[in-house]
Formats: sequence, C-alpha cells, structure tokens
Amino acid sequence: MTALAEEVERLLARPAPWPIVQAGHPVLRATAARYDGELGDDAFAALIAGMRTTMREAPGVGLAAPQIGLGVAIAVVEDPGPPDEETARVRERPPVPFRVLVNPAYEPVGDERVAFYEGCLSVVGWQAVTARWRTVRLTGSDERGAAIDEVLTGWPARIVQHETDHLAGRLYVDVAEMRSLASDRFAAAWVYDPTPERAATVLGFDLPGAPTSGRRVDVSG
Repeated sequence: MTALAEEVERLLARPAPWPIVQAGHPVLRATAARYDGELGDDAFAALIAGMRTTMREAPGVGLAAPQIGLGVAIAVVEDPGPPDEETARVRERPPVPFRVLVNPAYEPVGDERVAFYEGCLSVVGWQAVTARWRTVRLTGSDERGAAIDEVLTGWPARIVQHETDHLAGRLYVDVAEMRSLASDRFAAAWVYDPTPERAATVLGFDLPGAPTSGRRVDVSG
C-alpha cells in the first residue's frame, strides 16, 4: 500500500465532512505530489465523495486535497451561482456544476486582471481583495482520466486559480491587497458591494488591474 493510500484509508475511517486544515500547517505550503493512480477505484471514489461533502458543508465553492491534509494534486469545485441575474452578470458568475480536477494547471489568456474580495476555507474569518487573471486556460484531467483543456472566464476562472494555487503551496493572502483585509465582523460592510470601489476609497487601497466596474466583482471565494 502506498503512503497516499494509507493516508486516505485513515481519512476514510471517519465520516465526512472532514476537518479543514488552517493556515500555518505545512501541508498548505508544500507543492502537492502529482496523482498517478495510487488509489484503487473504490478509495478514489470515496475520497472524492468525502471532499464534495466537506466542501458543501463548509460551505465553499472549491476544496483542494491539501486542505484536508493530503499533499496530492486533486481538487473539487462547484458553485450554484448567485441568486439574481444582475449579480451573475456583474460578477461573471455562471453556475459551475460539480467537477473534479486532477493534476490541474492554468495559464493566463490575455493580460486582463480583475480584483474583488476573496476568502478561503483555510483562512477562516478573513477576506481580502485579490487580483487574478480574468481568463485562463485550464489543463489536467478529470476523475475518469479524461483530458481537460478549456478556457474559463470570470468566476469559474477565479475558482480554478484559487484551488490550483493550493496545490502549488500558495494561499490567496500571498497576493491579496492587505489594506482591504476584512474580518468576518466587518466583511458584510464591503464584500457584498457589486464592486470593491467603495472599500478601496474608505480603506485606502488601489484596485489592481481592474479595467471597468462591469468586470470587477466583490464576493467571497
């Protein structure tokens, strides 16, 4: 049995949702190992099911394996989308069906970056404005081993960048605008605005790379 298989076996011995590792744990700062089929079909399916439950219960729109203590390049994502059409348009946030990303990688398409409030299940209690590529090319494979090669824009692109960064040992706070940092106590005052312009004015920070208000969004990622 491989080391990964042993770790997953221990994880599966307890019901999901599983504890989410918080910032400061070394697993969140290590580069995740490439997944090369070390798990049997049943164990892999059970791991994915547990990650899905953990993500939904948190709740979040993505979860990477290091966030449950596994240093392997697997992530799950899912986003039901916002409750109204205007929010969906301004935030470029279509629903994202549940999907599995194995050994994902991304690269920017174009040079446009968008900035909005982002949070993380491994940095509980805080959110900050983070600039990311508006459009990226995602590669990797799905849970069946089928190749992924597609272009994503807006909210789906942000989710992919956030979760793939976890697999490279990066957290959103590494690149966030720290003057925008808001605790849960004050987050509602800023993060639900359609854009971060008011927060930028009051808290005193620049909005990096945000070209138009129609393409800048403020949400908890």
